Order: sequence, then C-alpha cells, then structure tokens
Amino acid sequence: MLIRLNRAQPYVLSLFRFVVGLLFAFHGAASLFGVMGGDQAETGAWPGWYAALIQLVCGALVALGLGTRAASFLASGSMAYAYFKVHQPEAFLPLQNGGEPSAMFCWAFLLLVFTGPGAVALDRFFGSRDTAATAEGTARSEQTPVVPA
Repeated sequence: MLIRLNRAQPYVLSLFRFVVGLLFAFHGAASLFGVMGGDQAETGAWPGWYAALIQLVCGALVALGLGTRAASFLASGSMAYAYFKVHQPEAFLPLQNGGEPSAMFCWAFLLLVFTGPGAVALDRFFGSRDTAATAEGTARSEQTPVVPA
C-alpha cells in the first residue's frame, strides 16, 4: 500500500500546487478587480494593491507550474509580511487575529519552494533543469524498495 501511495506522490503534489495557486490567484483577482465578492484595492496603494498583484501573478504561475519555486518563494514572503505586519499586532494567535489564511498560504508556498512543482507542470515542457531533477529523483525513489524499520 505504501509503495502505491509513493507512486502517486508527485501527482498529488501537482494537484496540491494547482489548487493552492488557483485559490491564491482568485484572492488576488478579487482584490485587484473587485470580482467574486472582493473589495477592489485602490490602484498603486501600499501594501494592498501590490499584495493583490503578487497574489494574482504568483498564484497563476504556481497553478500552471511555471517557475514554481521562485513564485512560491515570493508568495510565501508576501504572506509572512501580511501576517506579521497586519494580523499579528492585533493578537498573538492566527485564530484570534484573522491571520489563518495568511499563515496557511505562507507555509503552503514555503513547502512548494522545497518540493518543487510535482509531476504535472508547464516547467516540464520547457525543459527546466529543476523539474527534470525532481522527476529524476522521483523515478529513483520509485525504484528503491521500501524497507520497514
């Protein structure tokens, strides 16, 4: 059973990346354009408009699997900034200060910085060395037998 789960890991990682990126992009679109029930940020206003722009662009890139590590790094940093500058001064815990989405996005994107895009990503079609190395490592791990400790 564990071996079958390991084979699915790169594909589930791709699905995770796609969903997180899409949700982040939707959040940015809602803030930039006032769609999907969002309040439109004033053009050029710091930090809201720039945060929304980062959310839209980085979210779309991550969802597509294009420059995933760099886009995830920028997205994670922007969410850390949002948490510590906007939410954390209000109260200590994310549950108390409304910062749960910022904290969750921050950690999800940080995870993608280290894991890469998974098996299904546009980077694979453009011959990214990063994605090729990830695929090679995944292929090697699938060949290695799992030995219980």
